[in-house]
Amino acid sequence: MVEFKFAQYGENFGTRDMGAKIRKELLALLEGGERIVLDFTGVNVVTNSFADECIAKLLLDMPLEELKKKTTFRGLNPVAEKSVLVALQRRYKVLKSLQ
Repeated sequence: MVEFKFAQYGENFGTRDMGAKIRKELLALLEGGERIVLDFTGVNVVTNSFADECIAKLLLDMPLEELKKKTTFRGLNPVAEKSVLVALQRRYKVLKSLQ
């Protein structure tokens, strides 16, 4: 298992630019085949925009079931957790409507 610590990039995540940068790193790790712990310990803010760009857009590269098998979350505060869940739900719904 590989730990990916978001706190190495800061405490607050609000921009799509930062989300895209980190998503590229996550994709490279996911291609390695190991399960990844997405560790948000020490992170205060995760906006819906960042969560969509960084986490939910991973659904463009793999199905939800594969993403669930390859990742797990740790250290999300309640507000950040809601942002990630909302982003994943919205992105999944959009992708389903396109099928």
